[in-house]
Amino acid sequence: MSEASGKAAKPAPSPPEEIVAQLEQQGIPAGTYRFQPLDLMRKAISRRMTESFRDIPHFALLARIEVDDLMRERARLNEGAEVRISLNDLLIKAAGLALQRYPAANASFTERGLVFHEHADIAVAVAMEGGLVTPIIREVELKDLREISREMKDLAARGRAKRLMPAEYVGGTFSISNLGMYGVASFGSILNPPHGCILSIGQAEKQFRFRGDDAYVATVLEVTLTCDHRVVDGATGAQWLDAFRKIVEAPAAWAA
Repeated sequence: MSEASGKAAKPAPSPPEEIVAQLEQQGIPAGTYRFQPLDLMRKAISRRMTESFRDIPHFALLARIEVDDLMRERARLNEGAEVRISLNDLLIKAAGLALQRYPAANASFTERGLVFHEHADIAVAVAMEGGLVTPIIREVELKDLREISREMKDLAARGRAKRLMPAEYVGGTFSISNLGMYGVASFGSILNPPHGCILSIGQAEKQFRFRGDDAYVATVLEVTLTCDHRVVDGATGAQWLDAFRKIVEAPAAWAA
């Protein structure tokens, strides 16, 4: 019994006999692992991701984007500012602008036809205990960076505390998942229906680059756009990624 809590620790749940037998057949003896039953969130995530990976034809496109100017612009915006803007906030805004430039990527599939969305309602993956939640920044293209920053901080905090309302995480038109803060260089994500695309963002790293025959060093971000091939074909996905890259690499035009 813990003196701090005065309560006995809960015993670890025992796995069902059929799970024990299944693991033993796989060469994993009883007593060498800890079993955790699936909660409602993990069951829902498992069901949705299985359906997505099984039923939706995925393909992925990778791009490398120079972000030195973006990081300098972020430092300028944050100098003496009360609301500090993250790199992720800037990328959310850039994605919203790119979706307005190439609305064919801001679409969903239905059995009766394609749905092209008027606004960039971007769902942003937030890790939480037991899984993840995807709160939505709506009408990203109409919001300034400080609005996006304030809203994202609030949604992420309430998401981790499991205090979001369904209207704050159900729906949306496009997804972003950023694992760069964990040191992940690049990755691809499973689509989050009904979104036609999800953008996976890796860690920004210094790399040697070439301009003609001249070598230079730049801070490079690797991003992967996973697309629903029923909605977005390769050319559309590539055009959207090119628009996103050009927007990110020229922040002075929009990061006010």
